[in-house]
Amino acid sequence: MSSVFGSGEISTSDKYLHEIIGFIRVHKDGHCERLVGNRKLPAGIDSSTGVQSKDVVISPETNVSARIYIPKTATPNRKLPVMIYFHGGGFVVESTTTPLYHPTLNHLTAKSNVITVSVDYRLGPEYPLPIGYTDSWEAIQWVASHGTGHGPDPWLNKFADLRKVFFAGDSAGANIAHNMAIRFGSYPIAGLNLEGVILLHPYFGGVNPIGSELGKHKQLKMYTDQFWNLANPLGRGLDDPMFNPEKNPNLSGLGCSKILVAVAEKDSFRDRGLYYKELMEKSGWPGKIKMIESKEKDHVFFLFDHISQNACTLYIRICTFINHQSRV
Repeated sequence: MSSVFGSGEISTSDKYLHEIIGFIRVHKDGHCERLVGNRKLPAGIDSSTGVQSKDVVISPETNVSARIYIPKTATPNRKLPVMIYFHGGGFVVESTTTPLYHPTLNHLTAKSNVITVSVDYRLGPEYPLPIGYTDSWEAIQWVASHGTGHGPDPWLNKFADLRKVFFAGDSAGANIAHNMAIRFGSYPIAGLNLEGVILLHPYFGGVNPIGSELGKHKQLKMYTDQFWNLANPLGRGLDDPMFNPEKNPNLSGLGCSKILVAVAEKDSFRDRGLYYKELMEKSGWPGKIKMIESKEKDHVFFLFDHISQNACTLYIRICTFINHQSRV
């Protein structure tokens, strides 16, 4: 079973309204107890990479925020591509400031030579989907407001090239990145050119199991489906088009020219990533899609060992994808 999802056991306890073992408990009075992702790391200068970060408020009304990262190579004379990053956590745990994400994004920013805007969208079940998607779209619009160099954040005005923007994320964050690109295809935002999407071990699903979900990962699928059902109680279930790309009639309208999909050999979501590539290639979408696989690795392994050789190899592939226009 996946090291990320522990034993993958389904809760049978009647002590809580909902429980996803190892991650979150919803008590009968409605309050949520998160078992992971509670520790916050401060922004600042990272000693190992030289990357500088700071926190910004995107919406004072909703308290949606982001952490912006700039590499030490940034200069006003040569603006850098922008990666808008959405963190994972099944839509119900984690944030951009936790020990899983802050160190990883420092290294990813340095290796990819980009400006990273990592979005802290609101989490379910207190804020059920589509609120996380709505927050993410608001963050994208906020980034786009810097297109003329007169936006609210001086770093983006000074260093960001909004003609080269990428949506990226891992797990549930990759799901968000994909769905934001679909939305951008229908509703392009002035001042922002979406060049590509980077999906790291994307969290997709569906009612009907595929691949290893029929066998060795059958129990784990039942376990991980809980995250979607908890985060999106008002949706269309596991075949919601936001969760199952096969059911999305707008798939061919995804609003960029290239996609990078990363999967891991031991990940229970590997076959969903492979199937996503197949769906995009058959959809009529005119762009190019590239698949890379990390051998002998499990779901979002790079978050747990962000300086490993496999993680560095992944960063290099992301860097190549972002900085070479002629190929994916």
